[in-house]
Amino acid sequence: HEVPPHLVERDFSEPHQRSAALIPVLKRIYENTEEYWPEYHMCEQLVDVEQSFQLWRFRHMTTVKRIIGFAHGTGGSSGVGFLKKALDLTFFPELWDVRTELAAPARP
Repeated sequence: HEVPPHLVERDFSEPHQRSAALIPVLKRIYENTEEYWPEYHMCEQLVDVEQSFQLWRFRHMTTVKRIIGFAHGTGGSSGVGFLKKALDLTFFPELWDVRTELAAPARP
């Protein structure tokens, strides 16, 4: 797959930055699942990991809210507010973004 070099040859100690340049690669995989089954399966497993982690984040947030309300968190954070913001974080944003592309009507 023609993954843009700047996405492959980057400093992996730095946080990943969402890149629209990856969407065409993922779209090709998702539109041709028979040809790219291993890649598709891996992508879906990554989505499963992320979804499971998001469910854990939500459950953690609601448990914290239930136990300490909106008091400051035990780690010194703002508590529930901090945990709510964490729900917007994604590990693999392009794997979610590509779904919008796949669902969009074809352009003439």
